[in-house]
Amino acid sequence: MMLQPSSALVLVASLLAALPVNADGLYTKKSPVLQVNHKNYDQLIANSNHTSIVEFYAPWCGHCQNLKPAYEKAAKNLEGLAKVAAVNCDEDENKPFCGRMGVQGFPTLKIVTPGKKPGKPRVEDYKGARSTKAIVEAVVDRIPNHVKRATDKDLDTWLAQEEETPKAILFTEKGTTSALIRALAIDFLGSIHVAQVRNKESEAVEKFGITEFPTLVLLPGGDQDPIVYDGELKKAPMVEFLSQIAAPNPDPAPKSPKSSTPRDTQKPVESPDPKIVPDDAKEAKPASVPIPAPSIDTLPTAEALEAACLLPKSGTCILALLPEPTEPDADLPSPAKDALLSLSEISHKYSVRRHKLFPFYSVPAINSGSQTLRAALGLPEDQTSVEIIALSGRRGWWRRYDSAEGAEYGQDRVEAWIDAVRLGEGEKEKLPEGVIVEEKVEEQPAADHDEL
Repeated sequence: MMLQPSSALVLVASLLAALPVNADGLYTKKSPVLQVNHKNYDQLIANSNHTSIVEFYAPWCGHCQNLKPAYEKAAKNLEGLAKVAAVNCDEDENKPFCGRMGVQGFPTLKIVTPGKKPGKPRVEDYKGARSTKAIVEAVVDRIPNHVKRATDKDLDTWLAQEEETPKAILFTEKGTTSALIRALAIDFLGSIHVAQVRNKESEAVEKFGITEFPTLVLLPGGDQDPIVYDGELKKAPMVEFLSQIAAPNPDPAPKSPKSSTPRDTQKPVESPDPKIVPDDAKEAKPASVPIPAPSIDTLPTAEALEAACLLPKSGTCILALLPEPTEPDADLPSPAKDALLSLSEISHKYSVRRHKLFPFYSVPAINSGSQTLRAALGLPEDQTSVEIIALSGRRGWWRRYDSAEGAEYGQDRVEAWIDAVRLGEGEKEKLPEGVIVEEKVEEQPAADHDEL
């Protein structure tokens, strides 16, 4: 007799409800398998950028016990590449969750792959062999690939995109993209762009002077020299190498099984009894130490402005062209203060996160280069208002921050504009001739003898 879908769900729910309560889990705290429950599944699995395989099991299940050695070995093999997790459906609190996940028998294995929308992953049943090799291969096949397969024809174009954003290139003899480099690209998604170049791409190989394969090269961005990785081709040291430029994306999964206990079940650290206070501390008051507000560098002279941003090799700069004070020794008007504060906070924010961003500068009105630049770009020459602009000497473009809508210089609005500049979004204008100055070459004194 065939059961209707609704009847089958009722039967599954009844069977799950009838399972023993509070049974011990199959995996210990020292197991490499990540232990997940109904409370932290979304945080650890659904919202992760990494692919996961999740086992729904019951400790009394013989097939689950037989799977355990292969599953734990798969977890060790996939460490740093993907997540291998398990949910104990024997626990009373997990039973409704297991039912919602469509669990109808044990063990049930599901592969969870990140979707296009955060928190909306693709979940599919694993139907392969219950062996370490088969499980690892199935999971590796579903690790997202954010690695650019670059060739001699398109490498320069890729390098020119978002020129200030750090990039990493793996030069390899292999035609396939390994799980390791794909996992690294996921760890640094949004902060470091990753590409792979085969050894047969002779122009690219010669350009970076590559003589051995595989070789990982880190491009910090801007005019900084490439950095060649000379460590082991293992996840941890490679992450450490790339972290000198940008911090890896935080992942909610704990770093070790010992920390896999959900936050809401951890015991809080006991505070000292507030009633017991040493006599010599009763009158003491904490010292008030002012924390200096972050600030951006100032370009006080036309020469400093040229050297920082107006040379043919200059990368992208964000400039705040400040207005003239209304009176001697008067403070800047509020819009200018808001603009400087927003730029300072944004610069500080990226610095704390160790994310590389193009430099921000303030240019006071007493800097003659400010008035010259305003005139060349067609900005108001009376210098009564603050102007925020982005420009790139190397690429020959500039862009103006539009403050027409209420003259707002709030941090959110300014940061959105800077993000658009960073991502290459929005229209840019060509820099007029004469804005970018040629570097002066110092003449060498004539030699008083003939050189060999």
